[in-house]
Amino acid sequence: MRRRFFLTGALTTAALPACAGAPETSARPTGKPSDALVRSAPDANRLVEEAGLGGRVGFVLADARTGEILETYNPVRPMPPASVTKAVTGLYALETLGAEFRFTTLLVATGPIRNGRLEGDLVLVGGGDPALDSDGIYDLAAQAKAAGLREVGGRLLVDGAALPKVDRIDQSQPDHVGYNPAVGGLNLNFNRVHFSWKRAGNSYETSMDARTDRFRPVVTTARMRVADRSMPVYTYGRDGDVDAWTVARGQLGGTGARWLPVRNPDLYAGDVLRTMLRSHGITAPAAQRGRGQGITIGIAQSAPLGPMVKSMLKFSTNLVAEAMGLTATARLATAPRSLGASAEVMSQWVSQRAGARHPDFDDHSGLNGTTRISASDMVRLLTANGAQDMLRPLMKEITLEGPPRQPVQAKTGTLNFVSGLAGYFDARSGRSLAFATFVADTGRRNGLSVAERERPRGGIAWSRKARSLQFDLIERWALVHQ
Repeated sequence: MRRRFFLTGALTTAALPACAGAPETSARPTGKPSDALVRSAPDANRLVEEAGLGGRVGFVLADARTGEILETYNPVRPMPPASVTKAVTGLYALETLGAEFRFTTLLVATGPIRNGRLEGDLVLVGGGDPALDSDGIYDLAAQAKAAGLREVGGRLLVDGAALPKVDRIDQSQPDHVGYNPAVGGLNLNFNRVHFSWKRAGNSYETSMDARTDRFRPVVTTARMRVADRSMPVYTYGRDGDVDAWTVARGQLGGTGARWLPVRNPDLYAGDVLRTMLRSHGITAPAAQRGRGQGITIGIAQSAPLGPMVKSMLKFSTNLVAEAMGLTATARLATAPRSLGASAEVMSQWVSQRAGARHPDFDDHSGLNGTTRISASDMVRLLTANGAQDMLRPLMKEITLEGPPRQPVQAKTGTLNFVSGLAGYFDARSGRSLAFATFVADTGRRNGLSVAERERPRGGIAWSRKARSLQFDLIERWALVHQ
């Protein structure tokens, strides 16, 4: 039942029983003798065997409204969910903060403005907004100008204390991957800096900027040096509070660009703010870390949380998931000391919210491969009271081409030799079903060196086979469970 597929954008309390003694393989429902559709559907166990993934598979299918379990395979085995974690984080944030919650960034003057001069400090106060960009910083500078500011007489401060500073989401990832940035109370441009290069004779012209569609402010908090070598492609170090990168000359070619992670996002935001203030005729010193209270002269707000969750699930942005999760934990419990501490609070929330047995999250994005959750616990959450109504409309729609076409609302998850898929779909009869399917070859994953983790040999082919199995199971379930 191998099918081509493509992607398109777009309850009652869980009745899952305790899984002690649950079968390790799927029990195929017995169809009526006249039910040709049921008889034609391939056996789930055979689909798993034929996939030949060389790892472990676990899945649970349930009625989305009642929680009744319909099929299972290794239902209680803890598995790495990868970015399926973001579906958990989205529900956690929505129920803790509310769909109308907005992240807020402030520009605060600690003294009076006299004849255009601020007699005090100007403080950029972060509220954890993961979607703040250089355009938003420009607008804050415009508000400062409208308030009469022309010169900062004191210091230019950046305050990122709203959330704990996380140097990088996953310590095991290569230094240069843009999807593994720092996280903090001040975030800018998804905490990535744009590196571009162009050959100029026997050398290269390089640029590090905080670009958006509107602006390309050059930054001083990250720099690049072209090194005479072939490998490694990138190296990273720190020179004080500056991200100091080198790139191998032998790998550059003619021209190109890529996004690199930022490790000091608060100072990066302050760097851009100083440039934007200058563009409005306002002079200010270089930014430094600090705090201060006073009069708000600028405010930037994010979109409501509901649309932000939808975007996060669609584009699988790790920074957004982490900022949402940390902010929800600060509201639910107390300001977390670390990403791991916040993820532990979310694990406890899942257990209480859905009666899950052993969820063990180490982050809010799923980038960390040590997170574990069983297919059973994932489906318990998906079928918990009110979860489908809140989460399903925000999930990305995946359409399996037919005939017949099969729409699915789900969150995918992919790491090296890890693949997850969880969400909802309707059977041919219109019955609403919830599912979670996890596939992992952790032995193969753990055997990778750091250099192999960005593009491991065989990784793409393995992921395709895993996704094909997940889609074949959905096709079977849509036929069988009427």
